[in-house]
Amino acid sequence: MWRHGKSKVISMPISIDACVAQHQGDRREQQDRVAILPHPRGGGVALAVVADGMGGHTGGVLAAQQVVHTARDNLERFSARSESARVLLESSINEAHMLIKASRFINEKDPHSTAVMLLLQPGKMSWAHCGDSRFYRFHGDSLVFRSTDHSYVGQLVVQGRVTPEQALVHPHRNILLTSLGGVEAPKIAFGEAEDLQAGDTFLLCSDGLWGYFTDQELAWVIDGASSAREASELLIDRARAMGNGDGDNISLAILKLIDAPPAISGAAGSASSLAAKAAK
Repeated sequence: MWRHGKSKVISMPISIDACVAQHQGDRREQQDRVAILPHPRGGGVALAVVADGMGGHTGGVLAAQQVVHTARDNLERFSARSESARVLLESSINEAHMLIKASRFINEKDPHSTAVMLLLQPGKMSWAHCGDSRFYRFHGDSLVFRSTDHSYVGQLVVQGRVTPEQALVHPHRNILLTSLGGVEAPKIAFGEAEDLQAGDTFLLCSDGLWGYFTDQELAWVIDGASSAREASELLIDRARAMGNGDGDNISLAILKLIDAPPAISGAAGSASSLAAKAAK
């Protein structure tokens, strides 16, 4: 029911303590998918992906699998020295969207998925997301940045009509404004930064995890754990305890930055301060 990867240090030349973990929760099947994918040619490049599939029996599974599969294929062709991280991430989401959309005619399903991706390079990180799967950046026990959900309640928070704490229990918190596989093209938020420091931690997760925690609670648990694996276990155990027999699928990836080497010389694309903006 609950699966995790070993917490391990990846040094290539970027050094991270990383772990992926999942729990089926109280659902009939696990429709999330999660992966951390080192670049096949090394160079300190790695891509983390979380996808939360939707669409009934097997439909959500197929959609989430497509997100990870497309991201892996695009990463294998990616050159950090000559290509843009933004193009890699946004094309991965858009291509997965088209393939998911096409699959409904073959499988007679109605598959959809969220997607959140983090591309780590020496001295630089880039992220993109669509839906309500989240990206967090922490330093120690402090939140540095969190993505904004593409959901009805997420917009209420942005507008100041509800607080983040009220959003966690809002009756319409599961209504998405965009996803992969829908009629309209997915809305994609993107951001990047070059101010990485040893001690930074990145969390990608589905709503089956973040729905039980405030941002500060997540920061405390992750900072207090001795490893990415221990943090994953603690978070899933606490989410399961609060689920009271009605918990959703849980998927997460935690990456703790041990070393922060300088950016690759000549890498394509300019990095801005960490900020989200909708792709036009």
